[in-house]
Amino acid sequence: EYANYFSRQKNTNIRLTLPVVCFVWQIAMIILFGVFIRYDEESDTHWVETKAHDNITSDIENDFYFRYPSFQDVHVMIFVGFGFLMTFLKRYSFGAVGFNFLIASFGLQWALLMQGWFHSLDPQTGKIFIGVESLINADFCVAGCLIAYGAVLGKVSPVQLLVMTLFGVTLFAVEEYIILNLLHARDAGGSMVIHTFGGYYGLTISWVLYRPNLHQSKRMQGSVYHSDIFAMIGTLFLWMFWPSFNSAITDHGDGQHRAVINTYLCLASTVLTTVAISSLSQKTGKLDMVHIQNSTLAGGVALGTAAEFMISPYGALIVGFFCGIISTMGYIFISPFLEKTLKIQDTCGIHNLHAMPGVIGGIVGAITAAAASESVYGKQGLINTFDFTGDFKDRTVLTQGGYQAAGMCVSIVFGVVGGAIVGSILKLPIWGDPADENCFDDEVYWEVREHPSHSGVQQPHDPQAARPVSPFSMLCLTISQN
Repeated sequence: EYANYFSRQKNTNIRLTLPVVCFVWQIAMIILFGVFIRYDEESDTHWVETKAHDNITSDIENDFYFRYPSFQDVHVMIFVGFGFLMTFLKRYSFGAVGFNFLIASFGLQWALLMQGWFHSLDPQTGKIFIGVESLINADFCVAGCLIAYGAVLGKVSPVQLLVMTLFGVTLFAVEEYIILNLLHARDAGGSMVIHTFGGYYGLTISWVLYRPNLHQSKRMQGSVYHSDIFAMIGTLFLWMFWPSFNSAITDHGDGQHRAVINTYLCLASTVLTTVAISSLSQKTGKLDMVHIQNSTLAGGVALGTAAEFMISPYGALIVGFFCGIISTMGYIFISPFLEKTLKIQDTCGIHNLHAMPGVIGGIVGAITAAAASESVYGKQGLINTFDFTGDFKDRTVLTQGGYQAAGMCVSIVFGVVGGAIVGSILKLPIWGDPADENCFDDEVYWEVREHPSHSGVQQPHDPQAARPVSPFSMLCLTISQN
């Protein structure tokens, strides 16, 4: 009885469920924002009085001017970078960009609330005050859910994605609070908080939603020449703006400056080793576009935690060097193993781009923190970099290293346990997900104007069919028919 309930005929008509979820949730956001969310002092009209009170002479001191360039770059990464990176499937580009757009737009609103309740709820007024840094953090939170989307790309309905985002943002806000506030770990670029959590959350959901007959959609699962180029656009946007991502919420001044330099170098190094391993993996020495689209970004993931530390320029190059190798090897050896043995169908290979490099990032961060010394950082530099103030003023660097490692474990546990629970909810046959033979196909949820052959085989050329019809010809035809 139970098995039959889950394996009954799939109905992909979401004409009722999708509009209801979108309308109800958006109205809920409006109400919650009305109750809780207000402008912070730097975006409020009372900024003039704040300036006078604090002897601030110029508007250039407003946090907007420090953070907005980074925010812009991160925002492009979320909507263009992630969206286009997932367009590699030959018949799923609308779903990749369009559903990415949908869940990011909902997720960032929910993230402002969830992160606000955990991080910046004013005890006196019970309000959340938001500024430009809140927007960056909300985008970061959404990134975790978009990473998880990569594991289930092409196999879920937009309603399932919205549910996954609702729970994903909630889990993210809790694990972020535990790691950054309670454990006081540092994770500026989110190797642990974003990538490790998002990676294992997506992989676990994909494991729970295992499709034994997914091979029936095998013909749709590959890429074509132009879809790979579209995905490469996503790669390049992510690659160019990753230094902004890792430095967006670091300390003004040297912390932000150092994070950009380290990430920039690490990413460059990753490209060379990715190309090397990709070439070595083929008997003919040819490159695989999958590796170039994904593994070239692994360095940015792995340097997220240590980006603001004094890892040194050559240290950043070393992290990138190994990341390119490990991530590309992941695509060659680990992905097939995950699918065959562990029954994890990871569409985008997020294990190799986010989960594994995220764990490497957590380890690099822990080691770099534990090895920090006053001779390298200076006394005040150590206090600034690791925020050894308030309750944590007596913490040593070795203890900090231990807490960094603990933070990584928390993110893995939240990803795996949260993913298992959310996956079980998404398994219910009420969400309108596609049948095993209809995965990776835009036509299930989108109005696709032209209908090329599903086998990917070119149709015989028909000169009549190919000729465009002008509006004038259409008018003449209509008159003659009448």
